[in-house]
Amino acid sequence: MKLSNLVYAAIGYTLGARAGRDRYESIVRAARRVSGSQTVQATAGVVQANVDQRVQRAKEAVATRLGGPPARSSHRARP
Repeated sequence: MKLSNLVYAAIGYTLGARAGRDRYESIVRAARRVSGSQTVQATAGVVQANVDQRVQRAKEAVATRLGGPPARSSHRARP
């Protein structure tokens, strides 16, 4: 772990502790509202479909270069 990351974490913890529980709860409520909005959900769906498509293309490109069929994986990232 880099020292700068540790310093940033300490600063964030200190500022968060000063803000208190009420501010934390306020931030959590706002984050939940944003993540639950239709716009964010729709955008996340589009992004996930785009990522899935690009991953499949990358698998096919690698398989082509290696001379084998593309691997079919049942593993899927969680939404």
